[in-house]
Formats: sequence, C-alpha cells, structure tokens
Amino acid sequence: MFNTTTKITRRIRQCLMGLALIATSATIHAQNNFPNKPIRLIVPFAPGGVTDTSGRLIADQLSRRIGQTIIVENKPGASGNIGAAMVANSEPDGYTLVLGFDGTIAINPHIFASMPLDTIKDLTPIGKIGETILILVAYPKFQAQTLQQIIALSKQPGQTINFGSSGVASPQHIAVELLNQQTGSKLVHIPYKGGGQAMIDVQAGVIPLVYTAVAGAYPYIKSGRLNAVAVSSQKRAPSLPDVPTFMESGVKDFVASGWVGIFAPSKTPQTVIDYLNKELNAVLSTPEVIAKLDTLGIEATPGTPEKFSKEIAVDLKRYGEIIKAANIKADN
Repeated sequence: MFNTTTKITRRIRQCLMGLALIATSATIHAQNNFPNKPIRLIVPFAPGGVTDTSGRLIADQLSRRIGQTIIVENKPGASGNIGAAMVANSEPDGYTLVLGFDGTIAINPHIFASMPLDTIKDLTPIGKIGETILILVAYPKFQAQTLQQIIALSKQPGQTINFGSSGVASPQHIAVELLNQQTGSKLVHIPYKGGGQAMIDVQAGVIPLVYTAVAGAYPYIKSGRLNAVAVSSQKRAPSLPDVPTFMESGVKDFVASGWVGIFAPSKTPQTVIDYLNKELNAVLSTPEVIAKLDTLGIEATPGTPEKFSKEIAVDLKRYGEIIKAANIKADN
C-alpha cells in the first residue's frame, strides 16, 4: 500500500513538473517569437497634441521594423492617469504599451491625492523617445522682452506679470515655479485647459507671457506674432538657433524640459523589453525620424531602459521638491 501510494505521488509530481516545463517552454517560445500579433499603444491624451503626434510617428516607424501593426488608441483623462492605469493593469506580455510623458509619470504622483497606479512600480520603461524643448514667449508689445527684463519687472512693487500654460502642474507650470524659486521672480500662473487658448490670448495681449513647447510656438515666432524670450533646454533648439537658453540669459544651471517615452506593464519579460528597446533605438537613430521629431520640438534620445529609469527617479525627486515648495495641487 505504501509503495503504491508513493508511486502515485511520484507520478503526480512528475506530471506537475512536466506541465510546468511545458508552460515554461510555451512562455519562452512566445517571448522568442515576439511579436506575433498587433501591439496596442495607448496614448493617454486626446488626439492632435505634440505627445500624440510623436507617439503616432514612432508607432508607424516601429511597426515597419518589427513587422507587426501597432494600433494607437487615445484614452484621455486625469492628466494621463486613466490611460496609464489601464496599461499598468493589462497583461504584461508586451502587447499593450503606453506613451508616457514626465507630467503623468513624474509629476502626477505629487499632485493627486489619490493615484490609480504607482507609476514607478506598476510600469516598466522601454525607452525614452526624446526631450521636449520648452520656450518662454512674449506678446511683442509687452514692455519686457528679455528674460532678465521680465524677472526684474516682476519684482517691482505693484507689478503683476501673468504667464499662461497648458494647465495646473503641467511641466511648463512647474518650470516657471522653478524659475520663481531660483531667481526670486514673481510670475503668476494662469492655467488654461490646453495650450491652444493660451497661445491665442498671448498673441492678443490678454496675457503677456506663455511657457509652451517649441513646436506650438514656432509658426507664431517666425511670423512675428510672438517674441521668443528663451528656451529652457541644455542647448539651443535646432529649429530656433538664434534664441538663447535660460542659462545664456543669465539664469545659472537652469534646465527644464519635458520628455516622452514608452512604457510596458511591470513584470513584462526582460527579453521583450530589450527587444522593443533595441528596435525603438534603431527608429530614433534614423535621419527621417530625427528630422520629424525636430519639427515637433523633440530631440531624439535613444538609450537604455536602465538609463531612462535613473532619469525618471531624478525627475520624480526634483519635481516633488518644486511642487511642495510651490504648494501645487491638482485641484488648484
């Protein structure tokens, strides 16, 4: 009886081990054959903006390289939280990805009282697409036209200088709060629901300043309807080589730019992450994509997931300090 039971137990163990090996083999086979079906790229914003446009460009180019369709789906809401949470809760197999930018990944955790996901623990970086160059622009008839003039004027008693941005806690809003903290300037934030109306108002002189992405301001600068004050990137924007940086304009060590990248759910197999990163970097290294991203005010930045993760950690800490000092909340 004992021997019979032992034999049965051994057979059960052998069966379970066999099933485990089959499952493991199937998983490895699926990973090695990735991708073998269409991939969904969730853009957690409405269609038409710079983030959405850059995502569609990369999806198109990446699909050509990997031989599978990449379907772009817009899932806007809660400053990107809804779309990001949807991906975080999806199957970690590499077939559902999200286009993330610094606002959703590194700013939202500091301004929302309740988050539907942990952007660091629930998402895994595949790679950064690029850095978004930001610019401060002014109504041409405003009395202050250089960065130092604007800072000095804002400090004068009785002066209120407003600046518009695409919304509360947007990267542009955070950047000007950093400028206030670093220089003692007293620029007052006027949040808009998107950058379109802000651009209309600054051209009409309703507000004197707008902090925005280069791509959105470029045609108005070229037509003379806006004055380009300075870009806050490390170096000058290729599309606006005559416009100085904030550092060149006298604000030491001031760099503030946005970024956009691609993320997968956590626990996505490393082989899949590495494959997608390799193909993304190949796309970002082509002259065609570099040129098209440049027209959007984005500097292509191919790199490793590990490097991207470290940059995100730095931004998360940095934004947290700025937001706390300025007492910024999502419902302000």
